[in-house]
Amino acid sequence: MSDRLIELDGVTKQYEMGEETVEALREVDFGVEAGEMVSVIGPSGSGKSTMLNLIGLLDTPTAGIVRHDGRDVSDFSEDELTEERRSGIGFIFQEFHLLPTLSAVENVELPSMWDPATDRHERARDLLTRLGLGDRLDHRSIQLSGGQRQRVAIARALINEPRVVLADEPTGNLDQETGRTILTELERIKTEDDVSIVTVTHDEMLAEFTDRTVELIDGAVQ
Repeated sequence: MSDRLIELDGVTKQYEMGEETVEALREVDFGVEAGEMVSVIGPSGSGKSTMLNLIGLLDTPTAGIVRHDGRDVSDFSEDELTEERRSGIGFIFQEFHLLPTLSAVENVELPSMWDPATDRHERARDLLTRLGLGDRLDHRSIQLSGGQRQRVAIARALINEPRVVLADEPTGNLDQETGRTILTELERIKTEDDVSIVTVTHDEMLAEFTDRTVELIDGAVQ
């Protein structure tokens, strides 16, 4: 059995667009080990976002197998997929997707609010403090800079203690200095928490921080 935490085995993804069939991914083999940070690069339309959606269980392949911790997720029920997304995967979005009327702490707490066993308030405060926002806990997202909002988004992705974090262009809306700071934080999280991180990006600077870079061209790994 593979020791990879995430594995795509011969994965193809096709979309029907009118009378045309678009092949977003073509027989992709890909894997990530625990505590590994991998960047996926490629031009627009190369299949990066599709690949991230398949890993994040937001979509299903047309052919091939997606495995999480050695388990074929095609066998999962809808409830099992939902639970895996909730507890096993953290998502970091380029646009942050924070609620402007909520404080930093409240935004971080959101993914865990349906889990009564979790002391989400203290964990949210601890995560934000670790990420250098101990003095911004009660600030609403509209009162924060872009780099601070991205740190809130990272804390939110970690609130349920996921084993995998998926980041879509995590530095896309940030200046270079702030982007470097965010990548340093992700690298530290990977090491300290043994979290696997997969990023899709156009940012060449990301290669300095990742263990491995995978290039997609026209839906195929190069």
